[in-house]
Amino acid sequence: MVAAQLPFEQPDPLRVAPRQRELQAQGGLHRVRTAVGDEAWLVTGHARVRQLLDDERLGRAHPAPETAARTGDSALFGGPLGNFATERADHARMRALLRPHFSPKRMLALRPRIEALTVRLLDELAQGSPADLHAALAVPLPILVICELLGVPYEDRDLFRSWTADAANTRDRARSERGLAELFGYCGTLVARKRQEPGDDVISRLCATDGVDDAEAAGLSMALLFAGHETTVVQIGLGALLLLANPGQWQALVDDPALVSTAVEEILRAPGEGTGGLPRYARTELEIDGVTIRAGDLVLLDISAANHDPAVFAEPQHADITRAGPAHLRFGHGARYCLGAPLARVELQVVFAQLAARFPTLRLAVDVADLSVRRDALAGGLTELPVRW
Repeated sequence: MVAAQLPFEQPDPLRVAPRQRELQAQGGLHRVRTAVGDEAWLVTGHARVRQLLDDERLGRAHPAPETAARTGDSALFGGPLGNFATERADHARMRALLRPHFSPKRMLALRPRIEALTVRLLDELAQGSPADLHAALAVPLPILVICELLGVPYEDRDLFRSWTADAANTRDRARSERGLAELFGYCGTLVARKRQEPGDDVISRLCATDGVDDAEAAGLSMALLFAGHETTVVQIGLGALLLLANPGQWQALVDDPALVSTAVEEILRAPGEGTGGLPRYARTELEIDGVTIRAGDLVLLDISAANHDPAVFAEPQHADITRAGPAHLRFGHGARYCLGAPLARVELQVVFAQLAARFPTLRLAVDVADLSVRRDALAGGLTELPVRW
């Protein structure tokens, strides 16, 4: 079996990489070589990806992390994470500590505040056309929301945003490790401050939880600060691009605001970068589609390919904000389903409901081909999104 080389070339940010589609048409499991030259298995079919997302025989830890295959140079997702012997217990504890703070009920209660923040940002956007929707809305809103939710000073946003960008870098290991260290150190100072002066925020509540020491509180805070804004920044930008690049879909949302929920699900189904998907390591020998996977092998669960599986989604390459049926896998599935999904959905629904209502004539100010995408960042995403109305 000839190994396909990652990352796949993706000329259009709104379409799955052509090589991904080719592989998917040939079957659900493929031998690939990662960006740093290590061999891995790539899973592309929706049903199999969904099953393996909740398979305890796969995990993020590795018994010999120093020799494990890597996807890239990111200190966060480039290689194994956690302790192999205690991974399941550690993961269960982390979810138990965080789940109460991100319940759907709590996130719905946060909706009026998210709406108010969005109104403020759109008021500023309305001052002049053309504008960069990425800088005016996609970046600041998730940062404002996560700062208020966690109790992080908004005036520190440039600092932690730069550290987040460094930590997420997939090509410079030293830079990624440095960014991660800075981010952890910063969260350590936040924890120390919350111990002395607690507020009504998630970090303060974590600090007040029995059995949570400073290091654990700082680690959890760091994870929340990183994951709590970066992916939503990307989804707002790509979601706006998806709708505006398909004017019929944008007009349908303008004409029928009730479509915002299904529009958001279609936005979440949209492809990410063709970097290979979520990394997992085989904890034991297992079989996938008749192929034996050895213990310790790197298995990449390709969410973008799965979300565009023609066996599950009719005309998967076309945007359809009325699409119903099988669920996308953007937030994962099962025991590792993203805890931040309720927050992300609320933010996206608020953004696109208000954007369609206030800027019905919104359109792209440049061709899609002229837009640039971050190629060295974990979550990808646009660098700018010029629009006019």
